[in-house]
Amino acid sequence: MAEPLQVLPTVEKLSSRVIRILGGNPGKFTLQGTNTYLVGQGPSRLLIDTGEGKPEWIKSLRSVLDEEKIAIDRVILTHWHHDHISGVPDLVDVCEDMKVYKNHPMGDWINISNGQRFEVEGATLKAFHCPGHTTDHMALILEEEDAMFTGDNVLGQGTAVFEDYATYMKSLDSMSTQFKGRAYPGHGPVIEDGPAKVLEYIQHRKDREKQVLEVVAQEKEGGWTAMDTVKVIYKSYPENLHAPAERGISQILEKLSKEGKVVHDEARDSWALSTKPTL
Repeated sequence: MAEPLQVLPTVEKLSSRVIRILGGNPGKFTLQGTNTYLVGQGPSRLLIDTGEGKPEWIKSLRSVLDEEKIAIDRVILTHWHHDHISGVPDLVDVCEDMKVYKNHPMGDWINISNGQRFEVEGATLKAFHCPGHTTDHMALILEEEDAMFTGDNVLGQGTAVFEDYATYMKSLDSMSTQFKGRAYPGHGPVIEDGPAKVLEYIQHRKDREKQVLEVVAQEKEGGWTAMDTVKVIYKSYPENLHAPAERGISQILEKLSKEGKVVHDEARDSWALSTKPTL
């Protein structure tokens, strides 16, 4: 994150059916903290994600439940990262009978399938499997608002990291056509034009691929390592961001290699522009 973070309130009513509660865990990779969302309009609501178990979060959640006179009967987890699921044990103490849903569930949690609908008074959520950030990553389409809870595939500020770059790009392409309204991200502020932000992400990644190709096209004895490439592309960024950037650049190089655009010298773990024509 290079841009200043927008200040977000701990609790905010974002629409007639969505309340955001910050996870109390601000940081370099969590931005203002993990966004957790209460969804619905009746006495029983759905909760999306649970933060990482910070006392501030469960205190804030309890306060909202008391003030709004509502309860939670189901929790939907977008993916397995600890800052999204670790608040579940605290939540069980508040809502004993709730059910926990997650793609590739653990323990007594319940699986989510692509296209599965979750209905509550005033809101219908449709699960959309969009791996890349993680293999189990699920977005949720809020049908009444034609909006999407994008999890960590698309953030309110900055860009997202990914486990599998090629898969992530395919997911972004699919996400861009699934909704027309807001994006409620896993971190950061609400995005008013969600599809435009998804397309912006896609273009950003394509621009980054172009940058990588331009760097490795330059002559360098021994070729370019992923970190060499990072130091050129991210030279204006703080050095503490270079390591996570290296993981992303490595995946871009792997994708470009599969496309025949770059070649990998395994002995040196370096890369160079391919001399073979690509189709």
